[in-house]
Amino acid sequence: MSKKAILAILDGWGLGTDPKVSAIAQADTPFIDSCYEKFPHTTLEASGIAVGLPFGQMGNSEVGHMNLGAGRVVYQNLVKLNMAVENATLGKENKITQAFEYAQLNNKKVHFIGLVSDGGVHSHINHLKGLLTAAHEYGLSENVFVHAFTDGRDCDPHSGKGFIEELLAHMKITTGKLASVIGRYYAMDRDKRWERVKLAYDL
Repeated sequence: MSKKAILAILDGWGLGTDPKVSAIAQADTPFIDSCYEKFPHTTLEASGIAVGLPFGQMGNSEVGHMNLGAGRVVYQNLVKLNMAVENATLGKENKITQAFEYAQLNNKKVHFIGLVSDGGVHSHINHLKGLLTAAHEYGLSENVFVHAFTDGRDCDPHSGKGFIEELLAHMKITTGKLASVIGRYYAMDRDKRWERVKLAYDL
């Protein structure tokens, strides 16, 4: 006889280490309490490497569902990119080498466009530095340009200058020129405010 099971996911439910600051511990939860008393149970880590995110990064609903559904750790794109940069395999990716080869053979420019911060939500500055290193190792010493979007949303709004300085220092030992700088408020608007995006596009 087959046995059936229910996978019930309670978004936002978590077990903290200090009950004094835990809404779950302070709440009256008789049904959940009875489940703990009657049935075997355990806990799962819901953040960081345990769910395929960088160490110390908080989890979210999407990541939690994906890992539970897969029954294993599903490494997120951010972690895959981090690992590719750390292992120096980013520059060996087929699409990247194809782009570099085309630029080199046809004397074309290479443009890197994106966030310059360590926010880790949409990107990380180390990814851009990894691409610049890869371009340098491929032999692209000229015609490499960076269009930087500063990030005042996923990190300190006043941190842009420091990240740009970090990027410039890396370009000195690899390759690339800083072609433009604009805030993500304009360049990454996602509410169809084209007048904002146009300011970034026309730079």
